[in-house]
Amino acid sequence: MIIILYVGCASKQPSEVKGYEKAFDKEDIYILIGLRSEQLKDYNTSSNIFNTLYIKTEKKEYLYRSLRSDLAANKSEKVIRRVDELSGKKIDDFELIQIKIIALIKQDNLVQAKDLALKLVQKSKAIDDYLLVSEIYVKLKEFNTAVKYLESAYIKDYNEKILDKMSIVLYVNLQRKKDAIAQLETHSRIHGCSKMICLRLIGFYSNDNNIDGLLSTYLRLYKIDSNKNIAKKILQIYGYKKDYLKMIDFLQESKIDDEMLLQLYIQFKNYKKASPLAKDIYNSGGDITYLGQSAIFEYESSDDKNDKVMQKSVVKKLKEVINIRKDGIYLNYLGYLLIDHEIDVKKGIEYVQEALILEPNSIYYLDSLAWGYYKLGECQKAKDIIDRVANMDGSSNEEVVKHINIINKCQKR
Repeated sequence: MIIILYVGCASKQPSEVKGYEKAFDKEDIYILIGLRSEQLKDYNTSSNIFNTLYIKTEKKEYLYRSLRSDLAANKSEKVIRRVDELSGKKIDDFELIQIKIIALIKQDNLVQAKDLALKLVQKSKAIDDYLLVSEIYVKLKEFNTAVKYLESAYIKDYNEKILDKMSIVLYVNLQRKKDAIAQLETHSRIHGCSKMICLRLIGFYSNDNNIDGLLSTYLRLYKIDSNKNIAKKILQIYGYKKDYLKMIDFLQESKIDDEMLLQLYIQFKNYKKASPLAKDIYNSGGDITYLGQSAIFEYESSDDKNDKVMQKSVVKKLKEVINIRKDGIYLNYLGYLLIDHEIDVKKGIEYVQEALILEPNSIYYLDSLAWGYYKLGECQKAKDIIDRVANMDGSSNEEVVKHINIINKCQKR
C-alpha cells in the first residue's frame, strides 16, 4: 500500500541505462523503501522491492541485493532456485554463483557447495572466493586441505586476508600454534605488520601468555596506529616486566603520559629532566604543585648549588607557588634555601615558621629553623631546637646529623 501510495505507476524504462542513472522517476523512492525495510529486518519486503527495481531497470546490483535479503530471511531454497533460473549451469556471473554457494552452505549442502566453489574460484581468482572455499573445507573438517588451498592462494599476491584465515585454521583447528605465529611473523617482517596481522598476533600471543611477543607486536602496532589504548597496553607490559628504562624511552618518544614520565624521573633521581618536564606540565595544566616540583628539581640537579642565577630562578618559582598555595614543603624549601645560602636568613626563618604552623612536629622544618638561628649566630636558640630534633625519628638523616654536630660546636664555642 505504501508503494502504491507514494510510487504510483513508473514511467517506461529507457532502452539503455547506466548504473548511476535513474531508469524511471520513482526509482529513488523504491530504493529508500528497500533500504528502510533492510534496517527494520523486514527482508521479505526488501527482497520484493529490490527485485521490482531489477525488473524495471535490469540493474544487477538490485538483483544481488534482493537475493541477499532472501539469504538474510533464511530462504536458501528460494535463492538457489532463483539463481538457477537466471544462470543455469553457467558460471559467468561470479556474484550470483557466490550467493548460491552461501545458500548451499546454509542448507549444509557442503559437497555441492564445495564443487561449485572450486569451479568459481578457478575462474574468478578472487580473494573472497578463496576464503569461501576454505570455509567449506573447514566445515567439512578437512583442515589440512583448507590450509593447502589457502597457502596456494596466499603465495599469489601475499594477501593478508588469506594469511589471517590460514593462521586461524593452523592455530585453532590444527593446533599448529607455532606454525601459525611463524607465518604471521614472516609476513610481518617482509611486508610489514598491518593492523589486521598485528591484532591476530596479539590474540595468539595473549592466548599463549607470551609477554615478549605481545610487547613486540604492540610496539609495531603503535607505529601504525598511535592509539592511547595501545600505548597503555605497552606501558602495562613494561610495568609487568619492571623494565622501567624502556618505559621511560617509550614515554619520552610517545609523550602519552608526562605525569607518569615525571614520576619515573623522580624515582631514578633524574632531576635534570624532571625539572623542565614538571614546568611543562604546570604550563599545560596550571597545577601549581608542578611548578613547585620544578623549582626543587632545578636546585637538586644543579652542579653548582652556589650559582646565583639558578638560585634566583628557584626562589622566584617557589615564591610564586606559596603565593597561591601555602604548602609546608615549599615554604620550608624556600626558607632553607634563603638561610643556607645566606640570601635572606631572617626572611628564610619566617617562611620556615609558617611551615611549622602547618606541621609543628616536622623534624626537617625544625632542623631548618635551628639552622636559621645558627646562621644568625643565636647559638642557644639553635641548640634548644636541635636538641629536640636529635630525639626525634629521622635524626639520623645525613644533613640533620651534620647540623646537630655544627650547632653543638657553636654552643661550646
